[in-house]
Amino acid sequence: MKEIQPLSYIDAVIKVPGSKSITQRALIAAALADGESRLLGPLASEDTHYTAGALRAMGISMKKGEDAWQMQGRGGIITKTDADIYLGNNGTATRFLTSVAALGHNTYRITGDKRMAERPIGPLMEALRGWGVDITSINNTGCPPLEIKAAGIMGGKTILPEGKSSQYLSSLLLVAPFARKKAELTVRGEVLSKPYVRMTMAVMEAFGISVSANEELTHFVIPQGVYTSRDYRIEGDASSASYFWAAAAITGGRITVANVPDPSLQGDARFAKILAQMGCTVESSTGGITVTGSRELRGVEVDMGDCPDVVPTLAIVASRAYGRTVIRNIAHLRIKECDRLHVMAVELAKLGARVEELSDTLIIEGLGADAPTMHGAEIETYNDHRIAMSFAVAGLVVPDVRILGEGCVAKSFPDFWERFQKLY
Repeated sequence: MKEIQPLSYIDAVIKVPGSKSITQRALIAAALADGESRLLGPLASEDTHYTAGALRAMGISMKKGEDAWQMQGRGGIITKTDADIYLGNNGTATRFLTSVAALGHNTYRITGDKRMAERPIGPLMEALRGWGVDITSINNTGCPPLEIKAAGIMGGKTILPEGKSSQYLSSLLLVAPFARKKAELTVRGEVLSKPYVRMTMAVMEAFGISVSANEELTHFVIPQGVYTSRDYRIEGDASSASYFWAAAAITGGRITVANVPDPSLQGDARFAKILAQMGCTVESSTGGITVTGSRELRGVEVDMGDCPDVVPTLAIVASRAYGRTVIRNIAHLRIKECDRLHVMAVELAKLGARVEELSDTLIIEGLGADAPTMHGAEIETYNDHRIAMSFAVAGLVVPDVRILGEGCVAKSFPDFWERFQKLY
């Protein structure tokens, strides 16, 4: 259990680990490239450990240094492995490696932990079948574990039946250049989390493959080719930065995150702009992004369909703002590491916040004349890193916040507690 001590003021410069989302995409591109690549500033965490381990099992050699990883790509060749590819509760890796396995010529089994076996992957399976891939859900649930009788990807046209998880779409795009025929992909319905799709396309372009897409990101044409090996620099993680920017916001302090650039490939960097709407001062420079908080934070109404990972952080800030905050278009939070929409409502209520949970919306009644005083409580994290880190921020202004299962931060930010301590 981790007990958080309140702070009256913060003034700090922080660096955060490399972006988890960019690291996972760059790992795939470098593994499928022809020749040696170096990833500079990658994130070393539980999730990227699973991704790297799976790629090694598929024949990709890697050498991890402190600040750079060397990878020997094999031009899209995936070797045989008889062992199950276990990916824990790493949703991104499970989706990405499912498509990578399809490039091989062997039977692969993709497995994970209990929660991963509850997270849907049916739309990705359906789209891969459209490219000629023999793939099944072993328990017939539309979730992992999966069996892929791989014989490469045929290509041509396929349909992704829904775009609620951008990870399905990114998974397909990353392997599409290796199809036997030029690949074309259509998505039915609205594509959520569009910045993650654009991030995937940007990483692919950096490794030499340019994807053609319409403005709505519902139709893609992917050229045939092989990724080009290269040195690739990874930005600091904007989702991780959000906890420090939020700390400045609710304490009225000032924090610079020195390694998240503006502009950024990451949609979650938008979080700083939302804090500006709430009354904070936000400055960008070559030294990163600085947020100066306000004692008069105000509620906002915002669509977070494109940046769901910072919703828990925003919910904490909203509980300390004056007036109502409405966070819309977040139903896809229910299929994350836990049902984050529900969990944020439940755990915030433990602190005395007034929260209403709708099917795709959180409504948070913040400070005001009739607002109850927020108080400490034990916070259950549900083994979800983002729940733990968000409520650490709440503990900076609410006394006696105690976080259970605090070790879950290893999934994306292994030394979070050490860096968080630097605020004191």
